[in-house]
Amino acid sequence: MKTLVIMAAGAGSRFGGPKQLEPVGPSGERLFEYALFDARRAGFDRAVIVIREDLQSQFAGVLASGPKSLDVRFANQRLDDLPSGHVAVDRVKPWGTTHAVLAARHEIGGPFAVANADDFYGPATYARASAVMAGDQTMTTIVAMRLDRTLSTHGSVTRGICEVSGGRVTHIDEVREVMHRDGALTGRGRAGWTTFTGGELASMNAWVFPQQMLRTLQDRFHEFLKTYDRTGAGESMLPETVNDLIAETSLPVGIVEAPGPWFGLTHAADRPLVEGGLRTLTADGVYPSPLWK
Repeated sequence: MKTLVIMAAGAGSRFGGPKQLEPVGPSGERLFEYALFDARRAGFDRAVIVIREDLQSQFAGVLASGPKSLDVRFANQRLDDLPSGHVAVDRVKPWGTTHAVLAARHEIGGPFAVANADDFYGPATYARASAVMAGDQTMTTIVAMRLDRTLSTHGSVTRGICEVSGGRVTHIDEVREVMHRDGALTGRGRAGWTTFTGGELASMNAWVFPQQMLRTLQDRFHEFLKTYDRTGAGESMLPETVNDLIAETSLPVGIVEAPGPWFGLTHAADRPLVEGGLRTLTADGVYPSPLWK
């Protein structure tokens, strides 16, 4: 069984609300619906949408006329869903993308892919993820894109920049505040401010994991919470978690490149670009309108 986990529980603080539910398609479709459409035609059997409990009725309403040939389920990313010995004291924000994947653990029965609900990745991303899952089912793989194809024209973004050697990822730097400044593409990573060419491969939180990776992620999240208990801050993010596994356990991580197109709802001003991109793809016959005929 091929499962797609769609992470849709984010707070949308930079956007100003639950951007994962914004109607942006020609017939009012949401970005996560395009993920479901592309996953279905790429051969996925199940999708698990990780949500906040207070938004479940809205998601269910959107999907009332959704895909009938794809098993779509919900998983709530609860602040109190923590390993024994930890409590969510005064926590408001979600625990991060590592925790989001773990929220779906009871609905996963084989290799699984992961994607963000507020990103549009293009059909090829899901096709390449499906192809990876049909091959080596023990390998963690990043479905990456060129950095210069993943930028917002209305503000900075965060991207996991991948260093690759021999077809394997050797390092992932979670670079924040990536944007063009004074004619240069720059961002702030672990080593400080860096200038990029744009040709770097960026993780867009599109992953393929073997099922056994869930146990490893659980262990890593437990370790994160030990630090959180002391500092009271931070989130456990997938790129940083996988990078730590590469460094500390020599976890083999593959990488495949997808061409896009990519666009996403990071800032409210991104909406016209997303709407325009979906209109163009629909006019080109990539998608029907309405999406679920």
